Amino acid sequence: MAVTATFFILVLVLFYLATSVKVVRQGYEYTIEHFGRFVTVAKPGFNFYPAFFYRVGRRVNMMEQVLDIPGQEIITKDNAMVAVDGVVFFQVLDPAKAAYEVSDLYTAIMQLTTTNLRTVMGSMDLDELLSKRDEINARLLSVVDHATSPWGVKITRVEIKDIRPPQDISNAMARQMKAEREKRAAILEAEGLRASEILRAEGEKQSQILQAEGRREAAFRDAEGRERAAEAEAKATKMVSDAIETGSAQAINYFVAQKYVEAVSRFAESANAKTILFPVEATQLIGTLGGIGEIAREALGRESAASAAPAIERPRKGPFEGQA
Repeated sequence: MAVTATFFILVLVLFYLATSVKVVRQGYEYTIEHFGRFVTVAKPGFNFYPAFFYRVGRRVNMMEQVLDIPGQEIITKDNAMVAVDGVVFFQVLDPAKAAYEVSDLYTAIMQLTTTNLRTVMGSMDLDELLSKRDEINARLLSVVDHATSPWGVKITRVEIKDIRPPQDISNAMARQMKAEREKRAAILEAEGLRASEILRAEGEKQSQILQAEGRREAAFRDAEGRERAAEAEAKATKMVSDAIETGSAQAINYFVAQKYVEAVSRFAESANAKTILFPVEATQLIGTLGGIGEIAREALGRESAASAAPAIERPRKGPFEGQA
């Protein structure tokens, strides 16, 4: 009988010790209550708290968690109805506050995120809503994290998963995008044509400049040639004039022969003249050409005598020299 009582007491002691041991898994923390009042937090590992006097209040997940925000119908600032859904990433930093400052942590975070999602996105136009997701995420993160800080919770990220505008608005946006792309294509094509015309005009300008420079150079060369021809003609005329002053008849024959040859050449240049018959005495033409040659010889002889005269001075004859 005594053995049975001892064995029964030993079993009760072992059972009491077993119920007093609290083994906490990694990533969790337990709140410990003493007769219903929070006293401490049991960390991961082996913990011993006497049964009946202490009990586990809440088992708090200390890992980062993901909370899915269900789809919401939101009216934007420009009265467009869009469907939005997102996710919230959070982590409990203070298990006591998360357990005793709010009754249902997950529901509270979801409702808080949903209401702020409507507030933030409802204050924006549809275009801003579609193009500024990063700004929306940042604003939501700031607002929700500030609201949940008294609960011992840190909001790490808030992400908008999808924004779905109505079908008619999507079609209108597709047409607008197409029109914008066609506009940009037309602008680029016009700019290409403009650049092509400018390059072509520049090429024509350079070509005209080069042609004008060529014509100027040719005119300069022609003027120089005419100047030299005029100088030669003036020199020849002067030579003939000097010959006429000295009484040479060949000079007059030179001008007559020149005019004669010019008149004959005009007959030959006529478009209607096939055959020209006129009396020409060959001896007169030869004589005329001979007169021209004689003029040239006389002129060259005078020039050589004039150049040699200052160098050689002939002695003067005396009054009686040369008389027999």
